[in-house]
Amino acid sequence: MRMTTFFLAAFTAAGVLHALPAAAQGAQCGNNSSGFGAWVADFKQEAAANGVSRSVLDRAFANVNYNRPTIAADRGQKSFKLSFDAFMQKRGGAAIISRGRSMKSANQALFASIERRFGVPAGPLIAIWGMETGFGSYMGNQHTLSAVSTLAYDCRRSQYFTDQLYAALQLVSEGYLSPQAKGAAHGEIGQTQFLPRNVVRFGADGDGNGRVDMVGSRADALASTANFLKGHGWRAGAGYQPGEPNFVAIQGWNAASVYQQAIAYIGQQIDGK
Repeated sequence: MRMTTFFLAAFTAAGVLHALPAAAQGAQCGNNSSGFGAWVADFKQEAAANGVSRSVLDRAFANVNYNRPTIAADRGQKSFKLSFDAFMQKRGGAAIISRGRSMKSANQALFASIERRFGVPAGPLIAIWGMETGFGSYMGNQHTLSAVSTLAYDCRRSQYFTDQLYAALQLVSEGYLSPQAKGAAHGEIGQTQFLPRNVVRFGADGDGNGRVDMVGSRADALASTANFLKGHGWRAGAGYQPGEPNFVAIQGWNAASVYQQAIAYIGQQIDGK
């Protein structure tokens, strides 16, 4: 079962998705912590008016605070400005390739199943998995709902992250995201670091248990990543290096060109193509 359809149907019925533009315009953004408490109060009122239950809002915001590490991370993404060689060295590209080959060999059945289902080979999935969390070894230590709420409040990308916050509330409402969950600084979730809206849109059950667990199930995380790439134009059997048809799907994963190049290169080294 893919949760995408389930979540979107549930919240469309409640009128939440239709009401997002109004919600984004209501609560006033800010550039420091001073207005965050008032913003949370305003946002909760608007979300309730848009159909989000009070119990979900109370649970979701029980421990939400203005998250300074999130703002620091958002303002300091300097590694994306490095050259390709410097970026690969900083990110441990050679180690990801070496371990990624072993991961491919040890999980042949899983990757074959994912490629049959979504048309995406192992290489780029393993490249993303390795670069994002070291193959699930470190998924972040920031309170997810605080991170997303802070960025929804922050004026730089308020509308974008307000949508992410609504998606996070969807996940909380159906039990797919704990109000205590921790992850990366921008609110990314799980072994391949999906933002909440991408979990809702592309979350896929890879292990066949009827749920999507981006943290505890590598099969779910990798299947979801393949589904993301397919949703961004991936064509089965086509190449994925710069200039080839599937590179556009890799561009959908991350806006930084050096990151896109690294995914393509590492994936090629793992796939041996």
